[in-house]
Amino acid sequence: MISSQIIKASIEELAVISKIDLAVWDLEGKEIAATFETKEIASNLILGFVNSPADSQVIGMHHLLKVLDEETPLFVLDAKGGGEDAYMIGRIAVSQLQHLIVAYKERYDRNNFFQNLLLDNMLLVDIYNRAKKLHIEAAQPRVVFLIETDKDKDTTAMELLNGMFSAQSGDYITAVDESNVILIKSLAPEDGAGRLEQIAQTITDMMNMEAMLNVRVAYGTIVGELKEVSKSYKEAKMALDVGKIFYAEKKVSAYSTLGIGRLIYQLPVNLCRIFIDEIFGSHVPEGLDDETLVTINKFFENNLNVSETSRQLFVHRNTLVYRIEKLQKSTGLDIRVFDDALTFKIALMVLNYMRYLDSLNY
Repeated sequence: MISSQIIKASIEELAVISKIDLAVWDLEGKEIAATFETKEIASNLILGFVNSPADSQVIGMHHLLKVLDEETPLFVLDAKGGGEDAYMIGRIAVSQLQHLIVAYKERYDRNNFFQNLLLDNMLLVDIYNRAKKLHIEAAQPRVVFLIETDKDKDTTAMELLNGMFSAQSGDYITAVDESNVILIKSLAPEDGAGRLEQIAQTITDMMNMEAMLNVRVAYGTIVGELKEVSKSYKEAKMALDVGKIFYAEKKVSAYSTLGIGRLIYQLPVNLCRIFIDEIFGSHVPEGLDDETLVTINKFFENNLNVSETSRQLFVHRNTLVYRIEKLQKSTGLDIRVFDDALTFKIALMVLNYMRYLDSLNY
């Protein structure tokens, strides 16, 4: 519903331009906004006009007109002044308010439509019927971006996104919970993975620069039909979770690049426990110190190359070998051997996933 602030701003601007005072009442005779003292016209006169079949009525210096919403009276507008000028300005004000009502209602309806679309709360036939009514293109490449922020900062994030993207370009912004803002981005046919990464990075940079918001952005794959938008949303949700569990250092997560993390995320927790027991037995590492983690990650980044890893870590080759052998004694895995390195990498990811599940239980 259009707010009283919007109505007030509209009639005040028109009154300044036209030099005609205006006022708006609801259907119960309560003043919503006015540019003059409205006590001179009694509320019972407004109520009498509301209940009459006439669309306009003159009472002394007051030209009363009904503001309609699809043939249904919603407000009463009063243009104060003698002659045709006041009546014409009143008609202009009514027309302006009716267009605003349609625009705000359509905006609300679109938001409601996309929320139900994302949550799979609509039948296929309803999707296309409502999309046509709301002037939403059905066959259009789209992707869903999920922007996670602090619970008390979601309004700020939504305002910033509204400044970056607009419905005129086919982009829609909504939310289905307190901490995530959703961007349904319309794309050009030639847009690909590079374009999506660029958009996600722009969002994180703008949020940080404009409002000092530390956000995490995830996105799904591109879909060609409106009915598939919920698929991209589910992918974005998974990308957000998987990114937080396995790739915490990254602020942007793409569903198409989740790799083995996506596979582990979909495993039953019982299978994860069995796997960890088989690998470590009773010697499950509770946690690795920062030095060991940095060493392991750098060693993997350099494809198990001891010389290159020691050079990048600024340590002697023998020091690196000592750290690797120390890890081998505690876990039974020699990460210089490819099979053991692969097993250890997967095991670490599974442990991270299990700890994430444990944190949810608490």
